[in-house]
Amino acid sequence: MAPSLWFLLGIHLALHHTAAPQHPHFGTPNIIFEEHKGWMYANYVNSILTSVMNKATEAEWNYVTNLTEYNKHVKVAASLALRKLQQQISKNVDHFRWTEFRNPVTKRIFEKLAGLGASVLSHEKEDEMTKLIAEMQEHHASAKICSRFSYPYQHCPLSLDPEIINTMRTSRDYCELLHYWNEWRRVAGKPMQQKFLRYVQLQNEAAILSGFHDASVTWIGSYEDDNFEQKMAQIWEQIKPLYMHLHAYVRSKLRDVYGWQRVSKFGPIPAHLLGHIHAQKWTGILDITVPYPNKPAINITDTMLQMNMTVLGIFRYAEEFFTSMGLPAMPRTFWTRSVLQKPWDRKVVCHPSAWDFYINNDVRIKQCTQINMDDFLTAHHEMGHVEYYLKYAKQHIVFRKGANAGFHEAIGDTISLSVATPKHLKAVGMLRHRWEDYETDINYLFSIALDKVAFIPSAYAYDLWRWNMFKGVYSPHQYNKAWWTLLLNYQGICPAVRRSWDDFDPPSKYHIAADVPYIRYFVSIILQFQFYKALCDEANHVGPLHQCDFYHSKEAGRLFGHVMEMGSSKPWPEVLAILTRGKTRDLDAGPLLEYFMPLFRWLKARNRGEHVGWRSMDAQACPGINTCPRTNWYNLYHPWATGK
Repeated sequence: MAPSLWFLLGIHLALHHTAAPQHPHFGTPNIIFEEHKGWMYANYVNSILTSVMNKATEAEWNYVTNLTEYNKHVKVAASLALRKLQQQISKNVDHFRWTEFRNPVTKRIFEKLAGLGASVLSHEKEDEMTKLIAEMQEHHASAKICSRFSYPYQHCPLSLDPEIINTMRTSRDYCELLHYWNEWRRVAGKPMQQKFLRYVQLQNEAAILSGFHDASVTWIGSYEDDNFEQKMAQIWEQIKPLYMHLHAYVRSKLRDVYGWQRVSKFGPIPAHLLGHIHAQKWTGILDITVPYPNKPAINITDTMLQMNMTVLGIFRYAEEFFTSMGLPAMPRTFWTRSVLQKPWDRKVVCHPSAWDFYINNDVRIKQCTQINMDDFLTAHHEMGHVEYYLKYAKQHIVFRKGANAGFHEAIGDTISLSVATPKHLKAVGMLRHRWEDYETDINYLFSIALDKVAFIPSAYAYDLWRWNMFKGVYSPHQYNKAWWTLLLNYQGICPAVRRSWDDFDPPSKYHIAADVPYIRYFVSIILQFQFYKALCDEANHVGPLHQCDFYHSKEAGRLFGHVMEMGSSKPWPEVLAILTRGKTRDLDAGPLLEYFMPLFRWLKARNRGEHVGWRSMDAQACPGINTCPRTNWYNLYHPWATGK
């Protein structure tokens, strides 16, 4: 029998046994006795659910590291089998009076179990939803574009990672950047329109059948805060002045490079000029925007190349940082089972990710790593996820996740903040010049702001768009216009090629195509600076916050490890209170603003006479002259592709 059939047979048997407690006979009401039975059932579920989640994760891994039809079929079957088991468990939980349980741990386990089967779609529609997401994910991973100077029927070899990413980061040719930007959306986004519309329908149908108004309620509800949307809006308003000054300064530098005809003094920035295919992280344009260009940059890429550093070496550096704090080393199987470079012989999803397989400390990273500083920091970030997996591995299966989704992202980024400091890079031999002066300090803070502050508005806007979409605020033919309206309002960017109802840009972003909520990244940006400040305090750091490095601090490691061990066993405000030694239980932008305060002062002084903010009458096109010569045959027969 094929392995997949053995797996499905195992699921059938598991479900047969799981059904036993459906109609428990409790006799005389006795909540203590019932709670004891509940605890026994929770332990049983822990065992069976761990095993089935392992099988489903293995199938998912096999698919994203080898995009074949067979692997997709196995992945879909495994996902549906897991979903069926989760729904059965959720039904069984209804036969316990768990809301009356006195033990808070047991009660929280049952609360989590009750939510496992939230979807009540028919088997056919559940199958359809799973396949839709897999197909959108596969399309994004396999999409390729032609070069700027291509001919009809020529093979188009350029994938997002590494070719498009590298070009967006390094090219300063306005028209080349525009070509790559527009072609990626044409190839990766537009063909997904009908699949995405159906996906939205199914998401909302599942939510409504589960008793919710729409799918946004379930997405937001995971943060266990009735005022979550309002709090996110308030935090954005706190950060907005810093972002607007960063935007104004960067716009002025881009105007120097590309001219006022293409970069308006008062308008939004053309999205293709910011060094990133989605204009989210602006580190790719550091060389043309750095405040003090005569000072050496805090960029270790050249040093890494001079050292002949390997991909494996990058991850060994990351591991050594964690072990220096007393946190676990990577298991032996991590090194043999991870995919740390892009394979040459098969299609893979290159988006970096960390994986927990739930048994035997089987943890892995998938990353198409290159030898540069960005990937050096990404390796530390992804290994932060893995450390979290290892630390909460002894928790019940329903608690083996971050205290909230933002916690998981923040763990790795907190480490990256320490790793990126000149102090740390000097300590590990990566930085070979002096950095202890004001101008170099501003350059360093500016480079971090291009990574962190520039990212914040999109992290908020992407899910604001999806929440509004689920709520029915936009009609389907308005989806793309609403997308660009939000990006204009929050990011201050615009498309240099006019968008229309016929375009569909959102699925060109991996997380949109792959059904991954994005507000976690907004939450994580706030949390990581709260975490960073807490660990710096624990390490007895003295001086400006942005200069803190807690490398080798066992005290910081003990506190961090203790918090990671909890997983989601406690509400996230309680976990945050433990990490901050009781100073706060809530999201707070204060540490982020403290970190960037020296740069904020510098930006405000530098921007005197510069317009701060942006004006535009049309979210679907940039103001000014944005056309380029038709440089390939596609554009010759599709003149709108270049804005003409």
